[in-house]
Amino acid sequence: MTIRALGAAASIVALALSAPAFAQTSEAEELAARFGARPTVLDISLSPSGAQIAYITSNNGTAELLYTIDLNGTAEPRLLSTLNEPDAELTECDWANEQWLVCEIIGFTRVDGSTPIYYSRMLSIPAIEGEDAQLLTSRRSARSYGIMQDGGSVVSLDVEGEENRILMTRQFLEEDTRGTRLANTDTGLGVEMVDVSRNRRRTVETPDEFASAYIADDNGEIRLKIRRLRNNVGRLTGETEYYYREAGSNRWIAFEGDLSNFRPIAVDAASNSAFGLQSLDGFDALYRVPLDGSGTPELVLGRDDVDVDGLIRIGRQRRVVGVTYATEKRQVEYFDPALERLAGQLRDALPGNPLIGIADASADENTLLVVASSDVDPGMTYLLERDSMSMSPLLPFRDHVSELEMAPMRAITFPAADGTQIPGYLTMPAGTEGPIGAVVMPHGGPGARDEWGFDWMVQFLAARGYAVLQPNFRGSAGYGEDWFGRNGFQEWETAVGDVNDAGRWLIAEGIADPERLGVVGWSYGGYAALQSQVLDPDLYQAVVGIAPVTDLELLVEQARAYTNFQVVRRFVGDGPHVDAGSPAENAGSFRSPVLLFHGTDDINVDHGQSRRMENRLQDAGADVTYFEFDGYDHYLDHGEVRRDMLLAIDSFLAEHLGE
Repeated sequence: MTIRALGAAASIVALALSAPAFAQTSEAEELAARFGARPTVLDISLSPSGAQIAYITSNNGTAELLYTIDLNGTAEPRLLSTLNEPDAELTECDWANEQWLVCEIIGFTRVDGSTPIYYSRMLSIPAIEGEDAQLLTSRRSARSYGIMQDGGSVVSLDVEGEENRILMTRQFLEEDTRGTRLANTDTGLGVEMVDVSRNRRRTVETPDEFASAYIADDNGEIRLKIRRLRNNVGRLTGETEYYYREAGSNRWIAFEGDLSNFRPIAVDAASNSAFGLQSLDGFDALYRVPLDGSGTPELVLGRDDVDVDGLIRIGRQRRVVGVTYATEKRQVEYFDPALERLAGQLRDALPGNPLIGIADASADENTLLVVASSDVDPGMTYLLERDSMSMSPLLPFRDHVSELEMAPMRAITFPAADGTQIPGYLTMPAGTEGPIGAVVMPHGGPGARDEWGFDWMVQFLAARGYAVLQPNFRGSAGYGEDWFGRNGFQEWETAVGDVNDAGRWLIAEGIADPERLGVVGWSYGGYAALQSQVLDPDLYQAVVGIAPVTDLELLVEQARAYTNFQVVRRFVGDGPHVDAGSPAENAGSFRSPVLLFHGTDDINVDHGQSRRMENRLQDAGADVTYFEFDGYDHYLDHGEVRRDMLLAIDSFLAEHLGE
């Protein structure tokens, strides 16, 4: 395999996209600016011919910039669009054809000035001169109730025999017809065929009030419908129904009986079958079900240690080519032998045995957009021509840190108090041996898990001299039903106990100085960091919570304004664990200093959670510092905000974990 420079695209890497200024700063300030910076590439896609790419970058703040470049030409990257809205973000763009891109915007607003919500909008943006962008999201009638949150999503980029047309969902809204003769009973999610060049549309799938998604096969025919049921006041019940169609039919058929627990996620037109997940001995496994009415499931891949959690799909038709799951590292098993050989050749050709992903493909799948990344490499994109087996580097995902030495991450296990072996990942600063300052970093979720790979916060802490251990405590996703249990809130003592046992293992192994051990977490990880004080207030000398849950009863109450209120209430549950498992209700247990961060526009975890924690700790006479970022959401996705947060964490840890 030949790796060559790409003439036209080489200039992309040289663009001053969003580089922070590092002159005359301390080492901590420079590292915080570099690691806190937004990625150089937020999204990237390949045109159907393979001759153009489009990519989204940012100014490291609230503006997203959409560029295209002709890979066969000599022109510089061309700026197509700039979205500079503090309450909205350009998230992704796909090529409808060589002339038009279809892009999604996610925005933030407040209903009636109080309840925060996200909304989406779809645009078509011309890749050629002389054309105007089009708003593809249907305009709301003046008689419709409320704001339209769902701006639609692409169901298929290819509609056979229809030039410039795509299939996308539309949220049909109820209209206020009081005092008129008008009546509109078409409400719910449907599908329209939309002309991206003229914004003309026609309905191809009538709306369903309970539908949440439609899935097309690789020929562009709608074959699956997902319905999320609601009660009589419009709240989600937590029940989901799945339906399919036989090829060429308009009749929906429910997956029921033996397939009642089958969760379809894709349709393969060639075999006329649906791929989906279903439990096998307590672990999610991949099954294939024929869509001919026979309904006999076929096991494609199952494991007895981790869940199978996704499909690998490529090209404009989203052809299913493999399956993926995470053990110590993310694994891919290809159904396509040619792609399996290609992935092996790529791993051998690139240094460091990186993870290989196919981000996009031309219509004929000869030109591939490949991403290679690892624990010490945040990722590089390459253009691969399969006929000549030549590969060209394009864009690094995080150019700000590309020249920095990274600390390697390795998979470990440690014993919990009951002897259960807990998996996790340990990152040691380069050239160090214990005992040193160390940080336990539980992940968010709790229905999530950490994986081997690049982590900007882990690498910042390692660069500042700390060992970092990320435990996949019981309550984490990906390890089967028994490991997840009743979730990390209802069984918080087990989950947080595992987090504390991670700290004890660092000390027992001689990695951590027992007087220099801290815990840092984001979201549920922030909850676990705070709740660790309730179980053992002397273990950690510093506690950092970013956007944490602090009061379980308040978490349920804050969901009351949303349709998922019943789902949240069942997830948290009732009983003594609600008070016992709330850090704010146990502030008197805290002995270690606490540092909190939260954004005021956080929809995932309301910032009132951190305000309550601060107040309760102050009332208890504890040491607490709270930073609130006005106008930012759960992810604090702004280079300067993250820089300031990292600097504050660095100072806090230096003060309380210093030698």
